[in-house]
Amino acid sequence: MFNVISMHVTEKSTDLLESNKYVFKILPKANKSEVKKEIEDMYKVDVLSVRIVNIPGKKIRVGRKEGWKRGHKKAIVEIKKGQTIESLAT
Repeated sequence: MFNVISMHVTEKSTDLLESNKYVFKILPKANKSEVKKEIEDMYKVDVLSVRIVNIPGKKIRVGRKEGWKRGHKKAIVEIKKGQTIESLAT
């Protein structure tokens, strides 16, 4: 039921606010229709489109030790013009 983890706040995502697009981190098994329904229920807005991006893990190295950073999945949600999501709209 809870597929949306949190808002993904970066410089690029704050630039997308001008075009009524919001970025959320989501669970790896979430799909577009589940994300759309959850955003509409949670924030009481009309979602026009959802785009999902898989961010792969990155290889990191600290001294001689090597490892991997975990990847994640994010959704770019476009909402109807004139509506806002209050937690980010400033």
